[in-house]
Amino acid sequence: MEEARRQTQHQLDLIERRITRRMTALIPSLKPKRRVYRGGRPPDASAFLEQYRANLAAITAERQPEIDALSRKLARQDRAIALLRERDGSPTARAA
Repeated sequence: MEEARRQTQHQLDLIERRITRRMTALIPSLKPKRRVYRGGRPPDASAFLEQYRANLAAITAERQPEIDALSRKLARQDRAIALLRERDGSPTARAA
C-alpha cells in the first residue's frame, strides 16, 4: 500500500516538474523584445510577472483535473495507511 502511495506521489511530482519545465521554456518569450530602454528606464517588472502568472495559471488549469484526482487518491491512501498502522499498533512504517 505504501508503494502505491509512493507511485501516486511520484505522478504528482512528475506533473509539477512538467509544469515547471514548460514555464521555464516560456520565460524567454515573456521578456521584453526591446534591447534599448526608452528614456533610460528598464522594463516594468510587474508586467513580466503578470504575464508569467497568467501563463502559469493557464498551464496549471490544463492539468488541474489530473492534479485534483491524484491529490484525492493520495489523501485516501494516507488515510488507509494511517488506519492500518493504528489498527496494527505500529506508529512507523517498516524500513523498506
